[in-house]
Amino acid sequence: MDGSAPLSLSGVGTDLRALRRSRGVTLSALAADLDRSVGWLSQVERGLSEPSIDDLRCIARAFDVPLGFFFRNEDAPDAERGHVVRAAHRRSLGNPVAGLVEELLSPDIGGAFETLRSTFAPGAELAEAQTRETEEAGYVISGTLDLWIGDRAFHLGPGDSFRFKGEPYRWRNPGNGEAVVIWTIAPPVY
Repeated sequence: MDGSAPLSLSGVGTDLRALRRSRGVTLSALAADLDRSVGWLSQVERGLSEPSIDDLRCIARAFDVPLGFFFRNEDAPDAERGHVVRAAHRRSLGNPVAGLVEELLSPDIGGAFETLRSTFAPGAELAEAQTRETEEAGYVISGTLDLWIGDRAFHLGPGDSFRFKGEPYRWRNPGNGEAVVIWTIAPPVY
């Protein structure tokens, strides 16, 4: 860390705490990864200290989220903050190179659930099934998505929806175009 000047960002601590908890990372483990003290990290999460841009870069790398995840639309009217997310100001998660980009539709990740707009590139695939301690539901806006829940395979198209809870799942976009899915996850995982 080079001690660059801190950024004035509202809600960074709240988002960091929710992100850390959703990933099952302890304060001490993250502090060790960042080469920072547990006390400093605790102060950041409680809004008593603000991380520098270099600190945020390290945190973003530790959680594999883009740096922009921690920025909020400070130009939004006060009445909208925490309630409304304008299309032009969504926080982007994921990596187009990996075949999946997700935009956070929820105002933040501090609530009981999060809603994402997931865009799957043609041929993108989660080849290894994963299981999360979550309940998840989705609605296919466009394109096609193959979804495996447990040992059951589903081919989904526009207008189809799904839900599963704590079951192994994987997905693939078998189409030639992007698949867009609105995905809700409780509790938040980002």
